[in-house]
Amino acid sequence: MKQPVFLFLILTTTLVSGLNFPIGKMGLAFSTPFLLLAVRFIAAGLIMLPFVARRPHPQTGREWLRIAVIGLFQSALVLGGIYLSLQTIEAGTSSILSSTNPIWSIVFGALLFGFRYSLLQWLGVLIGFAGVIVTQGFQFQWKYGILFALLAGMAWGLATLLTGRWGKQLDVWVMTAYQMLCGGVILLIASFFLEHPRMEFHVGTLAQEVFVLAWLIVMSSIVQFLTWFYVLQHYPPEKASAYLFLVPLFGVLSSCLLLGEPIHWYVAAGAACIGLGIYLVNKPKSITALSKSPG
Repeated sequence: MKQPVFLFLILTTTLVSGLNFPIGKMGLAFSTPFLLLAVRFIAAGLIMLPFVARRPHPQTGREWLRIAVIGLFQSALVLGGIYLSLQTIEAGTSSILSSTNPIWSIVFGALLFGFRYSLLQWLGVLIGFAGVIVTQGFQFQWKYGILFALLAGMAWGLATLLTGRWGKQLDVWVMTAYQMLCGGVILLIASFFLEHPRMEFHVGTLAQEVFVLAWLIVMSSIVQFLTWFYVLQHYPPEKASAYLFLVPLFGVLSSCLLLGEPIHWYVAAGAACIGLGIYLVNKPKSITALSKSPG
């Protein structure tokens, strides 16, 4: 992939991802989180079906299972955790904490896939975790929103590893459509068991609510996932992840502009620590796999 194309795609996916936090919080004003996400992903998946009908589909049950697992982590767990966090913490803070995913990629890569990392990369992990504490003003409290945002970051890190490991064998359009449908169905089931489903539109704010829903379906789902999965198929995941520090930057700035959330000095300092940690994690001394099996 040519560098200008890569930069355009990575800026697109990170900008849209950052905007998702304030726009998602606006969506929670008229819907419960799991139902909103279920509608978002099922609608996006159904819109994409006519465009993927003639593209190469998985030929084995194992490949379909992999798409379902990616949908579980990337769509259901990542976004489910983020939207639950938005109920109790600011959108900017949620964007910072959930964007620790490259740090979790290091941890899970070592624990689950036998990857070896340099001392500098592990230093990045420690600095990143320190940044998480700094974002809370040095008074770390286990609020539910903080926990859900961190769990979303963990799921995102694991989803990145799985997509980079399995995605090259799958058509990116097909994988995007069906992983969203799988994630949407999981979230719809969760909505009936874990919340009281509600989606109410109001005459006075109908235009804003329709815009929010359309943005979440088209930009946050179809455009964002297509560009991110395409990048992961054509660029090393550990290097692409280095640019994800742009997500909390865009998330904090857009939350300030759209929701009027203040940018506290310690939030900015914590974001800088997390950004430095992510940079060190993705320094070009790339990982060496202990096991060479394709999984």
